[in-house]
Amino acid sequence: MTDAARKAGRRLARDFNEIENLQVSKKGPADFVSKADFKAEEIIFDELSRARPGYGFLMEERGAVEGSDKTHRWIVDPLDGTLNFLHAQPHFAVSIALEREGELIAGVIYNPASDELFHAEKGRGAYMNDRRLRVSSRRHLEECVIATGTPYFGKKGHAQFLKELHKIMPFAAGIRRYGAASLDLAWTAAGRFDGFWERTLQPWDIAAGIVMVREAGGYAGSITGTGDVMETGDIVAGNEAMMNELRKRLADAA
Repeated sequence: MTDAARKAGRRLARDFNEIENLQVSKKGPADFVSKADFKAEEIIFDELSRARPGYGFLMEERGAVEGSDKTHRWIVDPLDGTLNFLHAQPHFAVSIALEREGELIAGVIYNPASDELFHAEKGRGAYMNDRRLRVSSRRHLEECVIATGTPYFGKKGHAQFLKELHKIMPFAAGIRRYGAASLDLAWTAAGRFDGFWERTLQPWDIAAGIVMVREAGGYAGSITGTGDVMETGDIVAGNEAMMNELRKRLADAA
């Protein structure tokens, strides 16, 4: 997993260096970024298929690819934070998770711009490069910096998000929106963020990050506490101590 993430990341890093030059080109950078996304996914698909020939895939670009081994599946986002990448902002990532019989058991999130490789395996902890990760220990929302994602153009949920923001922002130390859910979850696992919430995410946005937060000693699951977060895409994450307050305020906005 880590080798596949790094190899795809090296390709993205090379392409990222070309983005600023493309900002003023007649064609524009959007087509270039789309090709970079597909190329990174192709690299990951080839690497993981060689390593585990029978495993299936769920990928952002290719969709579902059935494997001969029905018990294992890779869940892949080759470029999370596409808009950041498009605007030459160095906050994007390769995200790969492994699912066994419906359970997430491993994850890798790699930011090529910072060369930070977050990785976790069930029962073995979470790490950033070689450093062990632990979620924040802050207990009260007033001490906490919370990350989130805003509904963008073409998506629903703007009114609901503003209601949630109204319930949380006055009581938190700060709110951040960086535009890459996988990295938001990795940073939550690392204690850089105290918590994270967002709605209507896709499985490849959150799969690796869920493993990361849980293995760093935190909670990552559905906002309501019921239902499968991989199906609903409505996620909240952070340490157990502040979850009750964050969840309560989100419920008040419902």
